[in-house]
Amino acid sequence: NARALIVRELGGPFTFENVIVDDIRSDEALVKIEASGICRTDLHCAAGHRPVQTPAVFGHEGAGTVLEVGENVTGIQPSDKVLLSYSICRTCKQCCSGNRAYCEKILALNFSGKRQDGSSPLTLPDGKALFSNFFGQSSFSSLAIVNGSSLVKVPSDTPLDLFATLGCSMETGVGAIFNTLDVQPGSTVAVFGVGSLGLYAIMACKLRQAREIIAVDIQPSRLELAKELGATATINSSEGDVAEQIRELCGTNGVEKALDCSGVAKIIETMIDSLGTRGKACSVGSNADTHISIDVHKHFVKGTQYVGSHQGDSDPQKMAPLLLKEHSLGRLPLHKVTTFYKVNEFQRALDDVESGKTVKAVLTW
Repeated sequence: NARALIVRELGGPFTFENVIVDDIRSDEALVKIEASGICRTDLHCAAGHRPVQTPAVFGHEGAGTVLEVGENVTGIQPSDKVLLSYSICRTCKQCCSGNRAYCEKILALNFSGKRQDGSSPLTLPDGKALFSNFFGQSSFSSLAIVNGSSLVKVPSDTPLDLFATLGCSMETGVGAIFNTLDVQPGSTVAVFGVGSLGLYAIMACKLRQAREIIAVDIQPSRLELAKELGATATINSSEGDVAEQIRELCGTNGVEKALDCSGVAKIIETMIDSLGTRGKACSVGSNADTHISIDVHKHFVKGTQYVGSHQGDSDPQKMAPLLLKEHSLGRLPLHKVTTFYKVNEFQRALDDVESGKTVKAVLTW
């Protein structure tokens, strides 16, 4: 009774097939999906770079309209417009202290592929269970059973296609700047890797009125787009000593804040090397086996910090209204990084992302 993009074997293609949607539980809602962002995490899981099973339905940047609501889901009614984000337990120490991005059950709730009772929200027509409930949603499906903690209610006039990506990449890029690095007016910032996540971060730096916003990438077209979105300087990382160029631009012994969106060890090391005294660097993603080398002496003499940030330390319930307001004021040009594709154009969307033609692909249903 729904259509979904299914990966039947790791490394295999996404195929558009029929699926059966289970009845909702008391802590879930049934959502008609209207838009789904394509995130690198979906592709890494489908390729087998993370411990998942097949057949599977991924997708974790969904947006749509609520059709049914379980009795224990509060603040949500049928016909409400919602964005979908990551799932949390709401009861652990981190959830109760306002650090929901670090829920102690984050892996089990978002990457196990099943509900906590072991059941699957989606099955194939022959009854075989699908690895689903991905990030509490599996939004590569026309209908999604969504965990109550993943639901973010938004105004009825919200452009769901533009804001679908809030659920992961948007809140991660913006949140890393607003929350983790806490960029302040007049500060200097370097962003390494300006794909969609890095470009969201560039926009956030501009919103925070940073004095120097340095974009670092290897693709000239991405660097030009970064300039359009607020970068005050760009560095092609294939040309010269990146850390030295950053020091020259900042006019000190390095940059105050730095964000890596590439996950590449060598680039992370360069980012840390580019920090000035008491500077702070942040990573928001990498492959599971990524290791880096740090000059410990330089690290403590300069008093630098290197931290990780999951989901940009964001609470989507707070991030959504903040970014909706900025967009309504014309200060968040999401359309410049987003390309829309019909769901049956999924392969073309993937090809365009891989070729660099598209920055952020969003599927519309």
